[in-house]
Amino acid sequence: MSTVKIGIIGGSGVYGVFEPTERIKVHTPYGRPSAPVETGKIGGVEVAFIPRHGKHHEFPPHEVPYRANIWALHELGVERVISVTAVGSLREEYRPGDIVITDQFIDFTKRREYTFYNGPKVAHVSMADPFCPEMREIFYRTAKELDFSVHEKGTYVCIEGPRFSTRAESFMFRQYAHIIGMTLVPEINLARELGMCYVNIATVTDYDVWADKPVDAQEVIRVMTENNTKVQELLKKAIPRIPRERHCGCADVLKSMFV
Repeated sequence: MSTVKIGIIGGSGVYGVFEPTERIKVHTPYGRPSAPVETGKIGGVEVAFIPRHGKHHEFPPHEVPYRANIWALHELGVERVISVTAVGSLREEYRPGDIVITDQFIDFTKRREYTFYNGPKVAHVSMADPFCPEMREIFYRTAKELDFSVHEKGTYVCIEGPRFSTRAESFMFRQYAHIIGMTLVPEINLARELGMCYVNIATVTDYDVWADKPVDAQEVIRVMTENNTKVQELLKKAIPRIPRERHCGCADVLKSMFV
């Protein structure tokens, strides 16, 4: 198999635009990934895909093997990670069905494995601007061309899950963030430690419980299904636009990482 430069971590909706041609079992120092890595082509570009929650959605957000997933992609040569996530909205103008090209995050998780450096080496990696600017621009521009309702920026607050927020928590979070989800962290931290580019395509499924209507899991699933078509179109058109050679500086973080 040739080296794959682009990896996708997301849900079952990716299969609508991606037909796997090979399944690869990757053994990592951190156990098994959520599922074997599947490779194939989107728009003529070879990609690797891992279903974040497993083939049968068996991993809740706090139990996803994040380190194994990122390590497996890196082991196969992936340099760019495209993350597809479903999120709740904390702002009126971020409506269900919208796409957000996340540019910042706040971590409110509590008990996850956040790093590859648990000793004897300890690493401190810069996270001031954690998302790849080159890929963010490509996906935002492409979403605009497709006439999707898309937000160029958005702060994602990541909570532990699997429960949804209380109303008090939701009111607090909306003072600082635009969207809320359960899977961005530590996925992005780990990609950063390996010098990988990372972009988050967040699809809004609901207004969180700060709004009048509490979050309903069935409603979330319905809107997610509708959003899948948009994500598929976006991936199909944007991925061929990603340069094979990186000019974004994401790998340079390794040069300034304190170990």
